[in-house]
Amino acid sequence: MAQVPLVTLTTDFGTADGYAGTMKGVILGIAPDARLVDVSHEVAPQGVREAAYVLYTAYPFFPSHTVHLVVVDPGVGGARRPIALRTPAGTFVGPDNGVFSYVMAREPVEALVELADPRYRLTCVSRTFHGRDVFAPAAAHLAAGVPIADLGPPVADPITLPLPSLEVTPGGVVGEVLHVDRFGNVVTSIGRLLWDGDELALDAVFAEAKARFDAAGATVAVAGQEIAGVRRTYAEIAPGEMLALVGSSGHLEIAVREGSAARALGVHPGDEVVLRF
Repeated sequence: MAQVPLVTLTTDFGTADGYAGTMKGVILGIAPDARLVDVSHEVAPQGVREAAYVLYTAYPFFPSHTVHLVVVDPGVGGARRPIALRTPAGTFVGPDNGVFSYVMAREPVEALVELADPRYRLTCVSRTFHGRDVFAPAAAHLAAGVPIADLGPPVADPITLPLPSLEVTPGGVVGEVLHVDRFGNVVTSIGRLLWDGDELALDAVFAEAKARFDAAGATVAVAGQEIAGVRRTYAEIAPGEMLALVGSSGHLEIAVREGSAARALGVHPGDEVVLRF
């Protein structure tokens, strides 16, 4: 049975305006059988690093024939290239501004091209809405079966963001705040962590590093506070208390049950987090 074309959308457009819906219209005009899935349209405006994280947490759960369209594009109309890349886990379309850095850190890149062929754009390309005129058409054509090599020439030097810091020492791991979600949970670069009985095994994504430690005996230091132990669930503590746990992405998180750890700690992406064991 033929695969149904599948396209995800991640943007900073919000839903108050018609930008996201317009891109969907373009995609469906080219690939009318495509299924469209909104990952998020609430990335902070111009939040390239945030978009990279949101994509990183979502794409592994989609079929490998999915085309992931990401439009967080503060350089629209400038010198940055529009690109598409193919990996064993999916195909990605968006601006060459580092938004695919975390994907490329985890997946081998099989092909990477500039979206240069005018056949796979709209006839009139605006200077301010490449999501509609360049990226959405490219994603639709790829979903419909056009080979990635047809869209333009190879790119050998994609822009990449510095990977989140992560250093394993004899007594622990030094990482950083990677993301703050809408609940105020503080996601760190310390991951991925896998439970094995009462121990946690670290098989790091953003560095060549491994470690193994007793979860209950570990401590997490952040913003001048120290949290004892790494928990499995929020339910292990009372409402209002702070805890460290392994979140759904496999990364160490700091949370306040039924509250905001980010607000309580006053932390932001890039701030240091130390796991000691």
